[in-house]
Amino acid sequence: MSRTKIVLIVIVGLFIILQLVPLNQTNPPIIKDAATPSDIKLILKTSCYDCHSNETEWPWYSRIAPGSFLITRDVVEGRKHLNFSEFSDLDAFDSTDIADEIMEVLEAGEMPILPYLLLHPGASLSDSQVKTLTGWAETLYSD
Repeated sequence: MSRTKIVLIVIVGLFIILQLVPLNQTNPPIIKDAATPSDIKLILKTSCYDCHSNETEWPWYSRIAPGSFLITRDVVEGRKHLNFSEFSDLDAFDSTDIADEIMEVLEAGEMPILPYLLLHPGASLSDSQVKTLTGWAETLYSD
């Protein structure tokens, strides 16, 4: 057997083995969804909820390794930083902290992240949507 065939068999074998690695791609219960005006909710659901809520839509390609590892990691990290499904349980200090973070990442154009936008171009935020979200985030200081 040629060296090329052996390498190809090893690569295919590793790909198959990677598919067997279990990942937790579940959506925990919603504790209390963020209470937001409907225009804000629509933007958040379109551009943020897949990574920042317990309402993640897991597409078919999120179950194919190695991409499944990256997508699962992004959702876990996203929920850890900000989870709109647990948002209303924040105290005043956390709310102010979150507001600062929301405004910072939006104004810097860091969210949604580029890999997500490549697969979900409709999640891209317009300048007016960024302005709407940052205006909403400012209201979190008084809550």
